[in-house]
Amino acid sequence: MFLLKALLLFLLLLLALLFIYRRRNQQERRLEKIFGSISFDRIERFVIPSAETGEIQIDHLLLTPEGFLIVDIKDVNGAVFGSDKMRDWTVISDESRYTFSNPQHALYDRISAVCQIVRHVPVIGCILFLDSAEFTKDVPSLVSTLDGLLKKFGENDMAVAKAKIEAFKPQWDLIRGKAKVV
Repeated sequence: MFLLKALLLFLLLLLALLFIYRRRNQQERRLEKIFGSISFDRIERFVIPSAETGEIQIDHLLLTPEGFLIVDIKDVNGAVFGSDKMRDWTVISDESRYTFSNPQHALYDRISAVCQIVRHVPVIGCILFLDSAEFTKDVPSLVSTLDGLLKKFGENDMAVAKAKIEAFKPQWDLIRGKAKVV
């Protein structure tokens, strides 16, 4: 009887892990698909010089028809309570409650560091909350979802998009030259 209960518990645990793996894998594929559809090139996990801190790490920099897009990803599960003026943001889910520093300040530092290198290209920042996060009140500035990112940066006219990208290419090459992959 004990062996049967242990086996059943093991199977339930295995099913739960499989569910979590599939969900995370689906979300990663969706993220990759959206990044691919809104950008013409990207650099991931790198550091560049920063006047304020010496070096600053950037996880995702995308070359889009709107300019350079810095994306900080937050993978949280639950209701997110945050605003532009709050020092700490809170996530509340069925299982837990925790706070983290307002991510906008660090994103502004990243934007500033990229702007110090490139001059004539718009540099935009985005804190991307994945599908398991929900803002119950107003969504703070610089915050987006995957759908919002696609809506804002998706380009229908590829000829216009390619012309914009070509104009940004020299500055893109400059930032690539300064980037040190970590």
